Amino acid sequence: MSVLHITKETFEQEVLKSSQPVLVDFWADWCGPCRMVGPVLEEIALERPDIKVGKINVDEQPELAARFNISNIPTLLVVKEGKITNMQVGARPKADILRML
Repeated sequence: MSVLHITKETFEQEVLKSSQPVLVDFWADWCGPCRMVGPVLEEIALERPDIKVGKINVDEQPELAARFNISNIPTLLVVKEGKITNMQVGARPKADILRML
């Protein structure tokens, strides 16, 4: 599965009501560490059909960033059954991201 681009309009359906765990990346185009994490998330999305991987651009979706008090990016969240089960701030290697799941 490819990475989903999540908006405030799709957040509830794609993340909160998902039957699969969701790895959510809060990011921005201008963020260097975010650009480093992006290809890793693409790999995970292709390799792990048992999870969804979604990206939320904080510049385009400030309401979602505020809802989750995102003050630093990249911030990765794992959401299972509508609840945040894990959260990490900053660029992480693939192995660390996989351990979050």
